[in-house]
Amino acid sequence: MSEAAFRTLYERLRADTREGGVPRRGALRHLTPERVVHAAAEVRTGRTVSLAAPIETHTGPDSPEPARHRMLAPSADELDAPGLHFARDRLEMNLHGDVDSHLDALCHVIYDGELYDGVPARTLTPDGAGELSVDLVRAGIVGRGVLLDVPRLRGVPWLAPGDHVTLEDLTAAEEAQGVRVGPGDLLFVRVGHRRRRQERGPWDVSEARAGLHPTALRFLAERQVVALGGDGNNDTAPCAVDGVAFPVHVLAIQAMGTYLMDWLQFEELAPACVDAGRWSFLCVVAPLRLPAATGSPVNPVAVL
Repeated sequence: MSEAAFRTLYERLRADTREGGVPRRGALRHLTPERVVHAAAEVRTGRTVSLAAPIETHTGPDSPEPARHRMLAPSADELDAPGLHFARDRLEMNLHGDVDSHLDALCHVIYDGELYDGVPARTLTPDGAGELSVDLVRAGIVGRGVLLDVPRLRGVPWLAPGDHVTLEDLTAAEEAQGVRVGPGDLLFVRVGHRRRRQERGPWDVSEARAGLHPTALRFLAERQVVALGGDGNNDTAPCAVDGVAFPVHVLAIQAMGTYLMDWLQFEELAPACVDAGRWSFLCVVAPLRLPAATGSPVNPVAVL
């Protein structure tokens, strides 16, 4: 895809989804209280499934700067000592790495000197994000989730690194799975990244990974999707667009105001959906309260 063709798509999606005015909520505006109530009706068995991967604490090809977890207490002397003692620990992590499950705030992507909805990039300072931070979703994102399993559609365990999920794949997966994505939904697209990583080991995902083709973002805009979650980082590598390294991030976050969740895992959810005979569920996404942050670790929970 040429940079000129990408920009044409970008301008179209930006114009179609532009919000204007304040407070800006991005695609969260599609998730009305009525739609949340409707999503609650998806709960039929009460089964809960985590969509997050365990936090990576070991260095590897896709985690050159892994999270650091260390115990602060108890001391060796306290382990067998009488009286009250507490176990305490500390976690440090890169919110936007290439392995840990996280949510991107609307201030995460700068394109042509702007954030989503024309907010100047200069609102980002060393003290944090002045606008569009993850605090916009401090009350969580709770709605109807839909999983589209593209490897299942194609009859393979995973998509090869570098392969693209197209708009046609999304509509074909809907038909094959008997589900339709609608306004206010949280869309999860499985490419099989986690299964491949588990069976073949980690690799340098900056060089090769499966993801969505930029033109597939028309599907999200037309269906008024609130959030997109992938078991990769949603963008393909090598990049599909000349001159734009992360086109899906640019289109979803900066042009459309859609919340992205990267590096999730669906290896528990997919068989749970098969067992339930349906691919929709109540989904609860609860980011941390980080008022000026560009994202947050996240553990989305599906309730079937």
